[in-house]
Amino acid sequence: MRPPIASLVVLLLVVAALTVIGLEGIHATRVPQAVLDSEQQIAADTALSTRTAIDVEASTLRRTANAYPTTNTSTPASTLKALTSARKAVRGSALLDARTGKLLATGGKQVPLAGVHVSTTASGHVTIPPRLVTSGGARELLYFAEVTLPAQQVDANQDQNQTPSRTDRQWLLVVSEALPTLTTYGDGRTAQVLDASGTALATTTHGTASSAADSGLPTAAARAANGSGRGTDASGSMLGAGTDSRSTVAGWAQVASATGPGDTDGLGLVVLTSRSVPATTGAADYSRFALEAAGALAAVALLLALALHFLVQQPLLRLYLSAGRLARSATEDGPAAWEELSRPVPVHGFGELARIGRALESLRRQLLGEIGPQEFPARRGPGYRALAVAGVLVVACWSVPMIFLLNRADTTTAVPAPVLAAQQTRTEITTNRIRQSLDQSYTDLNDVAAALPGKTRAAQTEVLRRTLADHKHYRSLYLLDRSGAIALRVGGTPLRTLVHVPDGGGITTVNTSGKIPAIAAYAQVKAARGKTPAAGVVLFGEIDVHALNSILPRPKLGSVWVTDRDNKVLASSVGYRAFQSLPDAGLTRLARATQGAAGTAGTATSAVLRTSSGPSLDAAAPLAQSGPTARLGWHVVTAEPAAALQIPAVQAEQRTMLAGILGLTLGAACLGWLHVVVIRPLRAVAVLVERLAGGDRRTVLHPVNHDEIGSITRSLELTRQALAERDRAARSGHAAGPSRPLRENTLQR
Repeated sequence: MRPPIASLVVLLLVVAALTVIGLEGIHATRVPQAVLDSEQQIAADTALSTRTAIDVEASTLRRTANAYPTTNTSTPASTLKALTSARKAVRGSALLDARTGKLLATGGKQVPLAGVHVSTTASGHVTIPPRLVTSGGARELLYFAEVTLPAQQVDANQDQNQTPSRTDRQWLLVVSEALPTLTTYGDGRTAQVLDASGTALATTTHGTASSAADSGLPTAAARAANGSGRGTDASGSMLGAGTDSRSTVAGWAQVASATGPGDTDGLGLVVLTSRSVPATTGAADYSRFALEAAGALAAVALLLALALHFLVQQPLLRLYLSAGRLARSATEDGPAAWEELSRPVPVHGFGELARIGRALESLRRQLLGEIGPQEFPARRGPGYRALAVAGVLVVACWSVPMIFLLNRADTTTAVPAPVLAAQQTRTEITTNRIRQSLDQSYTDLNDVAAALPGKTRAAQTEVLRRTLADHKHYRSLYLLDRSGAIALRVGGTPLRTLVHVPDGGGITTVNTSGKIPAIAAYAQVKAARGKTPAAGVVLFGEIDVHALNSILPRPKLGSVWVTDRDNKVLASSVGYRAFQSLPDAGLTRLARATQGAAGTAGTATSAVLRTSSGPSLDAAAPLAQSGPTARLGWHVVTAEPAAALQIPAVQAEQRTMLAGILGLTLGAACLGWLHVVVIRPLRAVAVLVERLAGGDRRTVLHPVNHDEIGSITRSLELTRQALAERDRAARSGHAAGPSRPLRENTLQR
């Protein structure tokens, strides 16, 4: 019985020590770590948006050049004009011979090709990533794409006797564009795109920037990014200059791919965001509370140890000695055995131990012949099981307040305002990224729809198949005729249940029920003049919901949902059922709060809500204010548990609750262990020994465990055998006198 008691004391003292260690480690700094982490994530989200914009521009240019239908009559000038005239972002363009690097045609502003070894880069027909160059003192991006010519076409400047090869049939398209425009959210936040040396290439500010901005932050951010290695999506945070009441926090992130080689890996771009935040003035010191709580638990452990020692352990050891003495007296001869049998059995403790002690005393007197079998009352008082329950209640008196009452974080003051503002900012950035993805899906589909008129059904099918292969986010492409029936389809079976032929183009849903929400882009297919009418009048592209879901997860942003105007879930970063409601009524109210006046998109909002697991940082934002998704009325909702952030008040609440849970769990486990190995066997032995004292000589007592209770059971079995032998002798007329102890039975196995 010693291990459960010792374990109870040791484990409760360990919990007390962990309480001190955990709560003393919480300190309020001038700028909470959660604020720095939030700024780091904002920089990482902004860098992701920049990287995505560059990747999309590069892939779109390559796809356009690859799909351009060159003929034997195509000239470099006409090809260059056809490929770039519709691209508004292009500043300058050039068409080169991919083999020699010779300039064939130019357009717009002069393309800065100095330092770019085109022929070396383009050899081998590898994908050429964008390059960062300087033009007129400004930094620009160069995008590259190969244009494949018909096998029969040879450059006019090439020797007519030269045998054409695959290299001779490639032109290289080069366009120069400005860096993608940074979209900055959060009042007073500044965002910059830096090169590897820390020079700012682009700067945007939302609202009024703080005058306390640190001019050394760009250099420090570039140095930190270079130290983390090129071609990674490393990020970090820094503290800048400040005043007595405010500090500048900054976050940096590399514009590079984390999943493998990408178009932005070699650019060396770094995004830096910064904002002035109020400094923390109140001190959060939980040392005194930790010491008081640990001292109270140590007192509880000492109290339980003393109670179990004096009420259980010592009485049980005395009973163990008394049962052994009684067994020796019943099985041995001699004056010593008679003397031990003459000593009364002391009754110690209460409950089961007291019952066993009284029954042993009755057996001693029966061995002496003083009395016969004695019945014991069936009504019992409180036993040691009540003591175990009382022990659990004592531990609960310390644990329950720790779990439910003490150090509870106030949802209105626990979360710093900059952290909540950062959750709203990150929600807006995510919303913008989703909007860009849906807008790009519509733009791509609109380009495909423009290429369908005048083509045969087979040619249209080939265009749709090529589009489906190039755009992995589409799961199905199909043309609707004027009645709404599908005239032509490639890809998976459409999920649409709404049969309609809409006007114009945009993004919509084509079902309102089912296991998978069907979000689709659509565009009108115009009939070509003087040619056979198109097979359909509207082109639909159903967007794979998994592709949309993959955009949503971001570190430390929590759960993300995309909802329709009725606040039904269309996509999510966590498991969900299509068209289900948001998991919490507070999130639904928050989404509704973003809705503005009639005809407006509304504004983003955020709040700290109390949930069953603690405070939660929640935010919602309308999906779009312009573009093909503006009239949908969709929202993006996020929820991040405050426990996942390093907020002192929330950390104190969580660690206090953890200490209470550990104390209650370990205390109940040790007392349950004591009940299993001591109290429950004692209850069984008490019943058996009372039956033996009541005259039951037939029930054999089998020891179960090799411990004190097992030894008591073995002693009782020897006593039963001695009494059974005496009863047999009495029935045969040779009963032993009371002055002579009985010999040990020959049952020795």
